[in-house]
Amino acid sequence: MPAPRAAARTFQDLVVWRKAHELVLAVYSFTADFPKQETYGLALQMRRAAVSVPANIAEGFRRRGKADKARYMNMAEASLEESRYYLILAKDLGYGDTAVSQLHWKKSAACSTPMCLPFWLRTPDC
Repeated sequence: MPAPRAAARTFQDLVVWRKAHELVLAVYSFTADFPKQETYGLALQMRRAAVSVPANIAEGFRRRGKADKARYMNMAEASLEESRYYLILAKDLGYGDTAVSQLHWKKSAACSTPMCLPFWLRTPDC
C-alpha cells in the first residue's frame, strides 16, 4: 500500500492539475504546426479549451464550499470533453499526428479528469 499523501497546500500540489497542465503543453505543441488559416480558428479554440481545464482546477482549489469546488471541477471536466472533440476534429481534418496526441490524451484523461480525483488517489502511476 502506498504511503498517504500530504494534503495539498496549493493547486500545483494536485496530481490532477499537473496532468491537466501537461495536456495544455501537449495541445500547444500539437497545434503549433496547424495550417496558417487555423491560427484564429481551431488552434485557438483547442488551446482555450485545454487551458480551461487546469485553470478551473486551480480556481476551484481555493473555493471553500464543497458545492463551489464541485462546480469548478465540473467546468474543468466539461472543458476536457470540449478538448476531446477538437482532437477528433483535428484528426478528421488531417492536422498532425493524432495517434501521438490520442495516446497522450488517454493517459491524461485517465489520470487528470477532475471527476476521477478519487481514482488517481488510488492509482500510483497517475
